[in-house]
Amino acid sequence: MENTIAVAVPGGSLEVRVGGRGGAGPALVFVHYWGGSAGTWDEVIGRLPPGRPTVRFDQRGWGVSRELPGPYHLDRLADDLACVVDVCVPGPFVLVGHSMGGKVSQLLAARGPAGLRGVVLVAPAPPEPPASVTEEYRRGLSHAYDTPESAGHVLDHVLTAAPLPAGARAAAARDSLAAGAEARREWPLRGIARDITRAVRGIAVPVTVLTGADDVVEPPDVLREHLLPHIPHATLTTVPAAGHLLPLEAPGAVAAALGDFLAPLRPGGAGGRGTGG
Repeated sequence: MENTIAVAVPGGSLEVRVGGRGGAGPALVFVHYWGGSAGTWDEVIGRLPPGRPTVRFDQRGWGVSRELPGPYHLDRLADDLACVVDVCVPGPFVLVGHSMGGKVSQLLAARGPAGLRGVVLVAPAPPEPPASVTEEYRRGLSHAYDTPESAGHVLDHVLTAAPLPAGARAAAARDSLAAGAEARREWPLRGIARDITRAVRGIAVPVTVLTGADDVVEPPDVLREHLLPHIPHATLTTVPAAGHLLPLEAPGAVAAALGDFLAPLRPGGAGGRGTGG
């Protein structure tokens, strides 16, 4: 059972879905990918133990947050995420960021917010852009969600390694198109190419990274070369036969990885929110 909380942010408010309030252990704060929504995490959350505290929302410019004004750059998205945590998470928490949401999560984690116990990066955009992220590539990517046809092509031939279940694919296709023009362009034209390596060196909490073995967007070798050197205490796990949309393609593997990550974290920790490192 989830409740909705309106969280004030610059220019309006975010509708945040909060589940498992009062449950034991760190809350999981989910941050979706470019083209996703709070619903991206449905199948993952459905596989978590009952009562696990969860927090999720549509990022600025997407879904029900589509009308929030810009800017839509990474720092503003990290600021929004900080507001969500401050209002919706009274105790310790773990950030769970997918792709673009992984880069946003890295930025917030680098600030060392109170209560942060760890970060789970799911097929994340690395802090150091690889050489393949050229201007030509970014211009092409900025048109990926221009039409239902282009969004469908990207879902079927770029983001996934195997066909999604019909319901999940339909929802993902709707999400891909549910963005304002500025928000849709900001990530491919600027955010994906931003180097945040200096910031992420300050992440002091445990970090684990999940990658799909068949991910062509952020392949395992890209994460080994462009993420692990900058967050050297992070661990990397490869999910077989999966592409970039791990929360949709392999929700069981994501949920299991979250359980493994949470197991050594003591419920409540050393008194309330504590420090982020």
